[in-house]
Amino acid sequence: MRSLNIAATGMLAQQRNVEVVSNNLANMNTTGYMRRRTEFHDLLYQNLRRAGSTSSDAGTIVPSGVAIGLGVKLAAVYRIHEQGNLSATDNTFDLALQGKGFFQVELPSGETSYTRDGTFQLNASGEIVTHDGYKLLPGITVPSNAIDVTVNASGEVLAKIEGQVTLSNVGQIQTALFANDAGLQAMGNNLYMETPASGSPTTGAPASTGFGSILQGFLETSNVNAVEEISNLISAQRAYEMNSKVIQTSDEMMGTVANMR
Repeated sequence: MRSLNIAATGMLAQQRNVEVVSNNLANMNTTGYMRRRTEFHDLLYQNLRRAGSTSSDAGTIVPSGVAIGLGVKLAAVYRIHEQGNLSATDNTFDLALQGKGFFQVELPSGETSYTRDGTFQLNASGEIVTHDGYKLLPGITVPSNAIDVTVNASGEVLAKIEGQVTLSNVGQIQTALFANDAGLQAMGNNLYMETPASGSPTTGAPASTGFGSILQGFLETSNVNAVEEISNLISAQRAYEMNSKVIQTSDEMMGTVANMR
């Protein structure tokens, strides 16, 4: 009976759906996390009577035919790149992006990764780094005698040097844009990597045309909506139960056939 295999594909698809929802809920408090959404495709169809075929020598055409579906499959898991809420921290090196763009981070391998997580600190050399010690690109070093640091909306890093009246510009943050943000490969640790699907990055100063601005002393929270995710979880659970009921019913039907005398 095809219904056994069809329902099994449905249960497997809903299992994957629940896994995606659970990951969203687990990352509700992850800085800069972008929620995921599952998309499904129907599987191939078995044509018992093909639409458009002739049904007689007179050339009459079958209007609809008979096509039996073979189930469902997981097509993609999309990242939804919507702006998350901004949470005030009042920390000097906590930076949030308002609008499009990614911070650029240098990995130990020398490769460039991208992130929306603006939780930065200073290392022993005064360089601005992530919580894992990866350098923000382009590299910016804050002088050791700086008594205050200001990052404006356009990404200029201005240091108040002891004994000086005017602020010193010690660097310029540049952010990156991609034609297809969803095509970036998630590496964990809030980092993404460029892929052929994302396209090559376009870099520029924050607050310039097409680029989001920087807000100092804030962090972007995840864009997960708890109510929506719980609703999706209930929907997936119900769909899973209905597919399991199909398997149970198909098994009972096969049992009825087997018991015929």
